[in-house]
Amino acid sequence: MQNVQLKVEGMSCDHCVRAIEGALKEVGATGKVDLASGSVSVQYDEGKLKLEQIKEAIEDQGYDVV
Repeated sequence: MQNVQLKVEGMSCDHCVRAIEGALKEVGATGKVDLASGSVSVQYDEGKLKLEQIKEAIEDQGYDVV
């Protein structure tokens, strides 16, 4: 399993948390959003999922991975 911390812009509320964590779950990753730091901790199996797919899942929800 791979762990990565992503900086995400545009998150501000519980809806943002649910949207991002739900999108990560859909692609096969698990995530924990930290609104205070504007980051998402993601755990995923690098043999099944690429980092670009994770970033795309977050960006598809309307947020910017920086």
